[in-house]
Amino acid sequence: MTTPEWQEEQTDPEAGEAPAPPERRVARRGTRHVTWQKLTLLPALLAALLLATWLWFLQADLDPVAERALSDGRVAEALWQHVELTVISTFFVLALALPLGVLLTRGALRSAAPAVLEAAHLGRAAPVIGLLALLVIWLGAGRTAVLTAMIVYAVLPALSHTVAGLKANDPTLLEAARGIGMSPREVLTRVELPLAVPLILAGVRTALVLDVGTATLAAFGGGGGLGTLIAAGISTDRMPVLVLGSILTVALALLLDWLASLAELLLRPRGLD
Repeated sequence: MTTPEWQEEQTDPEAGEAPAPPERRVARRGTRHVTWQKLTLLPALLAALLLATWLWFLQADLDPVAERALSDGRVAEALWQHVELTVISTFFVLALALPLGVLLTRGALRSAAPAVLEAAHLGRAAPVIGLLALLVIWLGAGRTAVLTAMIVYAVLPALSHTVAGLKANDPTLLEAARGIGMSPREVLTRVELPLAVPLILAGVRTALVLDVGTATLAAFGGGGGLGTLIAAGISTDRMPVLVLGSILTVALALLLDWLASLAELLLRPRGLD
């Protein structure tokens, strides 16, 4: 009776520590690890950046105009407005893109998917500041126009990645799921969407970063955000105000991208690792 391959490897005296059986090796490969570098490197860099900015401000010569632009909690208020705009717009992007992406891969709407995605790509060719200006003229200055522009501009990555992820599923797996008696809804929720999760999460991550950048333009539409500091620094020719608004915007974008990368790693189905 022949010895299984994994048992032969286990009894090899030159192999050192005995390797695990194939089943265990597969299980280990399927277990994701969030390394300490992943958890600490970017936050440490951001902390160093913010510390350096704070030390620079300690020795910066701020005139009354710059002090007025940064006083009375204006910086904290602008940062909170920026985060709020990003979170709200990302929520609506997901609420629109995911169901629409599913619909464009079902039945009669499947044939319309290329045309819809092409139209969305053409819309992305337009500069976001122009879209914001048109919406301000139509809806008036304020958060409604700003959020609409952010949602329209960021919905394409999430939508296109959702459609691509669902279309990339192996048809044989879907046929096998139907063959064991799953309903169309069960096939979608238990097979198709879990398999498409990596691509969907990549689209969500891209949309989130786009929202952070687009929210900077909210100041020009009356929506607040860190763009108010940047605009104030440019209009008054005060470099400290401009630098602070720019650094906070970059730090926020990098932080949210880092959080999204962790979510992308942790929410990825284990069987796809």
